Amino acid sequence: MSLTSYISSPAKIKLPGRVRNLTILLLLGDTSGLFICLKIALWLRLGESLNEFDPLVCSFVLLVLVGHYLADAYHPDTQIAGLRTPSRILISSVGVGILTSALIYLSGAWREHILVGRGILLPSLAMFTIWAIALRLLAVKWVRSRAQQSRLLMLGAGESAIKFARHLLELNSLGELFVLAETSQDTTYLADTNINLNCVGSLNNLHSWSLQSWSAVIVATPIEFSKQQMQQLMQMRLRGIPIYWLPDFYETLWHKLPSSLLQDKWLAFSAGFNLTPGYLNMKLKRFADLIFVGVLLVLLFPLMLLVALAIKLDSPGSVFYSQLRNGLYGKTFRVYKFRSMYQDAEKRGAQWANKHDPRVTRVGRWLRLLRIDELPQIWNVLCGEMSLIGPRPERPEFDVKLKEVIPYYEVRYLVKPGITGWAQVMYPYGASVEDAYEKLAYDLYYIKNYSFWLDLAIAFKTIRVVLLGKGR
Repeated sequence: MSLTSYISSPAKIKLPGRVRNLTILLLLGDTSGLFICLKIALWLRLGESLNEFDPLVCSFVLLVLVGHYLADAYHPDTQIAGLRTPSRILISSVGVGILTSALIYLSGAWREHILVGRGILLPSLAMFTIWAIALRLLAVKWVRSRAQQSRLLMLGAGESAIKFARHLLELNSLGELFVLAETSQDTTYLADTNINLNCVGSLNNLHSWSLQSWSAVIVATPIEFSKQQMQQLMQMRLRGIPIYWLPDFYETLWHKLPSSLLQDKWLAFSAGFNLTPGYLNMKLKRFADLIFVGVLLVLLFPLMLLVALAIKLDSPGSVFYSQLRNGLYGKTFRVYKFRSMYQDAEKRGAQWANKHDPRVTRVGRWLRLLRIDELPQIWNVLCGEMSLIGPRPERPEFDVKLKEVIPYYEVRYLVKPGITGWAQVMYPYGASVEDAYEKLAYDLYYIKNYSFWLDLAIAFKTIRVVLLGKGR
């Protein structure tokens, strides 16, 4: 009997202790809070009511929301450069206030519009800043209280299961994790690890534990369940307790798919992979690339001229730099970049790029930080060798090594490589085999879950990465 019938689909996962729509709830809270603050400020100042459909009002609200997004204010339980959400909201509000004041002065709107000339927008922004900070503090408290109530039961205790448990415990907010080891040897292996897991027995005790209430059951290793154990799992499933494969849990919780967890059978029967050859999405993506590349060329051409001049003045050598990279189906092509290193930087052969690479020029550091060095790859997109969004193409010298040590590595070349991608906006700077493994996990998630909306999210996240100086 197969367990497949009882495994929950990733699209239907309801993660315990996690509010999946928290971002949407915060966005709705911000939008309503902005309108309320504008109404209060207008009523206190002039005793009038607010027209919510006024173009100036809508533009101001949109500007504030975009500022909060760029400050990553919709992930209230994270830090960026040591700054928690309240600090980032305060910085965002100050920036929006300065930008709004500049736009009002330059456009001359302060002479014409009632909201501008009477001191309404900035006081309402100050009130909203307090609202937004309070909303995040309440959201974090609520999510953590829900998370602490969750109880997960993990079946199996292999190396992958231990790694998953470590990640889960590092979050320190996802409740309790209980483990039923497959064999007594696994129980001994668990005891030798340095993590505090509630190993409550082996699968022989599944019946007694199946009668308890669980937020979810995770099948962490390939297990041959007995007919009786299958019946017990079925009863849990029918009681509303979701059962997941470990890759599905990774996919939904951390938006990545570690290749070491995958198997041919799981890949063959799992949903997604709609960007691979033969699907309409591939042609639509190419059409969108051509449109956006045309717009980018017009908008960024003056900037590219200034960059070329800065490179020439900073160090001797050509403006552009080219490398062989592996692209679609592993075919090599020449990728173009603005030169960010000194001339003959690789006379000793191909090397991993480091975060503080001494080969990088003064101008090159800024180009890399802001990702401007990647702009010439627009030409590669026009030629059809790359897409705007996709896995980053790797050098053939490195690919040979990575294929040998990382399972399913070649899957990333079933789609065109991109100038930016899911791995680039989700994973911090790194240049090693371990980093390549982690980045592949995000690339596999992108390939499996591709959609126009995911590409749009990557585009916005790329803007945020550039503005926050998190380029690599």
